[in-house]
Amino acid sequence: MPVDYTPYLAFLTSLAVGLLIGLERERHKEAKAGVRTFSLIAMLGTMCAMLDSQMGTTWLVVGGLLASTGGIIAAYQAAGKSAPDAGATTVMAAALTFCLGAALWHGNREIVIAVAIVTTVLLHYKSQLEGFSARLTPTDIGSLLQFAVLSLVILPVVPNQGFGPYGALNPYHLWMMVVLISAVSLAGYVAWRLLGGRGPVLLLGALGGLVSSTATTLVYSRGARGKPALEGTAATVILLANIVVLIRLSVLAVAVSPRILPTMLPVMAAGLVAALPIAWLTWYRHADSEAIENPELTNPTDLPVALGFGAAYAVVLMAAAWLNDLAGVRGVYAVALVSGLTDVDAISLSSFRLFGEAQVTAAGAVMAIVVALCSNIVVKATIVFVAGGASLGRRCLGGFVAMAAALVSAGFLLS
Repeated sequence: MPVDYTPYLAFLTSLAVGLLIGLERERHKEAKAGVRTFSLIAMLGTMCAMLDSQMGTTWLVVGGLLASTGGIIAAYQAAGKSAPDAGATTVMAAALTFCLGAALWHGNREIVIAVAIVTTVLLHYKSQLEGFSARLTPTDIGSLLQFAVLSLVILPVVPNQGFGPYGALNPYHLWMMVVLISAVSLAGYVAWRLLGGRGPVLLLGALGGLVSSTATTLVYSRGARGKPALEGTAATVILLANIVVLIRLSVLAVAVSPRILPTMLPVMAAGLVAALPIAWLTWYRHADSEAIENPELTNPTDLPVALGFGAAYAVVLMAAAWLNDLAGVRGVYAVALVSGLTDVDAISLSSFRLFGEAQVTAAGAVMAIVVALCSNIVVKATIVFVAGGASLGRRCLGGFVAMAAALVSAGFLLS
């Protein structure tokens, strides 16, 4: 009969998990458990789970968990209250390691390995995580809590059913898009806040594009108006923020409509290739420019902001569906032209959905996004000239024109 190596693999993986977590704990002199202890705890979990499954009981797993954590707690108590580490983290890590060992016996190898790696990362980056938490302001904590409400409280109770003409208004789908946009924007917003609006120019431009390229364009244009020494920094950040929009839309496509990527990525890449050298040249010429003082960006998870985007997306979705039925893809282009004056996310998500429902081709959906981007670029250029002055406008104009020309050319080649 062939030998079943599954039990041996479970114990070997359990040993590896214990070694991984134990190696991290071994680095801390004050910890009362290290490589050997955590390896034994993990294998004890696997052994208890094996014996329980054979006997049809659960008391061994419970007893093993209590023994593992109790032993470490006793070691800390014996060390006295003067020990530099109170031991709560090590005790919890030991309990989790035992549970991971038990889970391995039941065939959950992939999830156990993933959890073990995440656990080790959390343990290793203690000081960085504490510093991250210390730099968050009450406003930032509020942003995270508001995002939790948007995604974990509101989304699960929203009805998942199409309403209205063409069945285009699905509340669950609409709110899912709100959560998706909020998540991308929140990542950039938190990073921006942690930097305090200061940092490498290239990074500030990228983060600004993640949060809001329009807001970034406006605040940096205002900040550099009448100040030639600041124009180099402002122009670089503005161009990069608008270049990152192309990457942001590609990420949204991965999440919403991956099948459109073979058509969309070459067009977005063309815009990047055309505009990035100009942004780099702008930065290189003005690398010694002064930094602009800490501009503020709007919290992207604020409920009114989220509701505003949801309403705008619903309107654009309905208009696109209606005009696509009335005038074909040209109707979608018309919606894109108007929608792009304020935002490109809503029309891009609408185009993804129309493509997913086979109402437009991939080329038609991508061209609608290109139209919206070009419309939006015109608005950004106008903002720079009006809010920042003609001098700053001329610095940014070349990058804007190159990006728009490349997007349109690539879009026509693929259509």
